[in-house]
Amino acid sequence: MVWEKEKIVGTCLLGGAAFAVGASFLHLFLNGDLPLGLGLGTCVLSPFRKRKPVRVYMDGCFDMMHYGHCNALRQARVLGDQLVVGVVSDEEIIANKGPPVTPLHERMIMVKAVKWVDEVISDAPYAITEEFMKKLFDEYQIDYIIHGDDPCVLPDGTDAYAHAKKAGRYKQIKRTEGVSSTDIVGRMLLCVRERSVSDSHNRSSLQRQFSHGHDSPRFKDGVSSAGTRVSHFLPTSRRIVQFSNGKGPGPDARIVYIDGAFDLFHAGHVEILRRARELGDFLLVGIHNDQTVSAKRGAHRPIMNLHERSLSVLACRYVDEVIIGAPWEVSKDTITTFDISLVVHGTVAESDDFQREEENPYAVPISMGIFQVLESPLDITTSTIIRRIVANHEAYQASCYSCSFILKRNLKKEASEKKYYEQKAFVSGD
Repeated sequence: MVWEKEKIVGTCLLGGAAFAVGASFLHLFLNGDLPLGLGLGTCVLSPFRKRKPVRVYMDGCFDMMHYGHCNALRQARVLGDQLVVGVVSDEEIIANKGPPVTPLHERMIMVKAVKWVDEVISDAPYAITEEFMKKLFDEYQIDYIIHGDDPCVLPDGTDAYAHAKKAGRYKQIKRTEGVSSTDIVGRMLLCVRERSVSDSHNRSSLQRQFSHGHDSPRFKDGVSSAGTRVSHFLPTSRRIVQFSNGKGPGPDARIVYIDGAFDLFHAGHVEILRRARELGDFLLVGIHNDQTVSAKRGAHRPIMNLHERSLSVLACRYVDEVIIGAPWEVSKDTITTFDISLVVHGTVAESDDFQREEENPYAVPISMGIFQVLESPLDITTSTIIRRIVANHEAYQASCYSCSFILKRNLKKEASEKKYYEQKAFVSGD
């Protein structure tokens, strides 16, 4: 009888219980000392009980999505097993902040492409209402709602996450310093303005002040006279490691190469990267340095500096690796060094360099028969985004002159932002 007990319990324990715990259960069972109700059923089922995944929710407008958004999503994903992201509708953004630069369908493409995102909810509300919070908890099985340590204030001056905090289901992450959508708009508008009234030297100087984190004389303590904060991006090797996949190609991988500036990273970039990735096993992206972009696109470009552009590309789930500061011409040495099988270029681009007979940067891969032009899924370029920003800014200014509500709303937001920076303290973890 003892042998039969040993055989039964031994089989049960080998199914997954740890040796030390198994030995204790075996001793209790053989001596008849197991507590009432704790039998073999409990022993068999407990080791195989699957832990419920922790699901976290983060929302946002994600307009002109940048590496700061991506880093927030990365931090949020660390707090759970699955990250669900709510993308605020165009109508809600207009009501609370003004017209978005990128429409909802483009913002959805951008968020879905971030490597740390598991699920996306379209048309999310700007504020977490009690009704929507209940829907998140019941329908989407959300455990915690996440937001940065920066203020998110509604037009009436109240906290957009008050309900989540009251429910005890709110967690906070560290804001990514060095960039914001407002900052990007400020950089671009000042560069465009400077371009129209100054010589190229001054334009280049102004662009460098913004891209490399120096204040213009018109700015004091990082805040402009118009209330636009100029952030300071401080690139670190740790941040690059956090964004990197950390894996190289396999021994027989088909490596696809695509290069560009990838300035103001947008849905057009994402979609051509997706197409390129489908053609091989490993996508290598070459990102041109600031000097190259300025020489080819004009002294007012790029809007985002090399490190900022690199992080945005690295955050894309279709990208396996990047070359930071890739050469303009794709040489035989580059192809050999990285074992590139195919070089691709989209049909929608800022220039037609890839079609030239002379001084074609892709002359070598063309001669080797490994160059392919891909049909770009979206007709969007960096210039498209800049034109939208200019148009939105002009419309916004016109509406401000005629609508006191917008002025009052913005004053409240600016006051809240100013208070945040005045009271800002160190927040651990990023």
